[in-house]
Amino acid sequence: MPLIERYIFRQLLWPTLMATAALAAVGLLSQSLGQLDIIIEQRQSAWTYLRIIILAMPQLANLIIPIGVLVAALVALNKLQGDQELVVCYASGMSRWRVISPAVKLAILATLTCLAINLWVQPAAYREYRKLIFQAKTDLAAMLVVEGQFTDPAPRLTVYGQTVDPDGAIHNLFIHQTTEAGQSTTYTARTGRVVWKNDSPILVMNKGSTQEFSDRGVLNYLSFEEYTLDLRPYLNTRESIRYKASDRYLHELFFPDLTLDYERKNQKRMVAEGHSRLASPLYAIGFMAMALAAVIGAGFSRMGYGRRIALVGASAALVRIIGFAVQAACDDSMALNVFQYLIPLAAAVWGFEQIFRSVEARTGWRSLVPFLPAARQPMGIAA
Repeated sequence: MPLIERYIFRQLLWPTLMATAALAAVGLLSQSLGQLDIIIEQRQSAWTYLRIIILAMPQLANLIIPIGVLVAALVALNKLQGDQELVVCYASGMSRWRVISPAVKLAILATLTCLAINLWVQPAAYREYRKLIFQAKTDLAAMLVVEGQFTDPAPRLTVYGQTVDPDGAIHNLFIHQTTEAGQSTTYTARTGRVVWKNDSPILVMNKGSTQEFSDRGVLNYLSFEEYTLDLRPYLNTRESIRYKASDRYLHELFFPDLTLDYERKNQKRMVAEGHSRLASPLYAIGFMAMALAAVIGAGFSRMGYGRRIALVGASAALVRIIGFAVQAACDDSMALNVFQYLIPLAAAVWGFEQIFRSVEARTGWRSLVPFLPAARQPMGIAA
């Protein structure tokens, strides 16, 4: 890559990285707020909470990266054109294609990055994400006690704990247990703690007593210094992890196992997700072409490019919204999947057409709207 093209590429690369990082931070914040129930209700550790947030981020990549490319391209190209650096490139004999080639290469790089994330990173991350969510929701030991409240963490089990220390010690513990046969047992203990033994949760109680009625109606009372209660019977072992469309690899989306009930009912949705994985990276190229059309496509203007940038920004937002609507419609009709590709490709074709069409047909920013009348003018100079 010649020196001037490397310079333009660097001028576009760093704003793209910064814009993508800023959008990723916003996405991280939204994910963190949406997963607060993992700590509040499921009482999981901060490390589990952080892992869940990070694992949910790859799904946002196909939205964040193209928008980052658009924002960075508009900012960087506006600066280059405003400082007349692109005019110098034209004056030195560079063709219009050589001037925009660094931007196109950056868009292709962003497209390939999104594609790799969609095909391999997202399914792997979301499978691990689904496992963590499943473990949090079925973690009986973490949900066993809520301070000062009677809880029913499992059928036929009622638990009360007055306070819970940061190290997991439970004070003034009360447990009422009922068997399937209807026999009831009540446990009280001064302290208790949930420990794991052989991958199974066990409640260890200290300085307490048990009371239960025998089959003959006789109350049996027993005091103890230490007593262990096996919590395995209360674990919901019948639940299993079910991977959604967002968790599956591409071959699983296009070739589902129709013998399974979930795949048979959601076949259209899974196929739509597969086409979205392939089509959504194309928005990076489409948005870059639109940004180039906003700044370069209409030539140099001493009045600035604010109106062009605003028009293209609004158009890009509309294009992406239409893309989301088409993806949702594809859940009901497979024939509409072709439009998932046509929408970003149409944006790219329109942008490059604005860049390479005859300069004599341009009239400044109005050339971004095809139906407005155009006037003849010298090359590179806009009204």
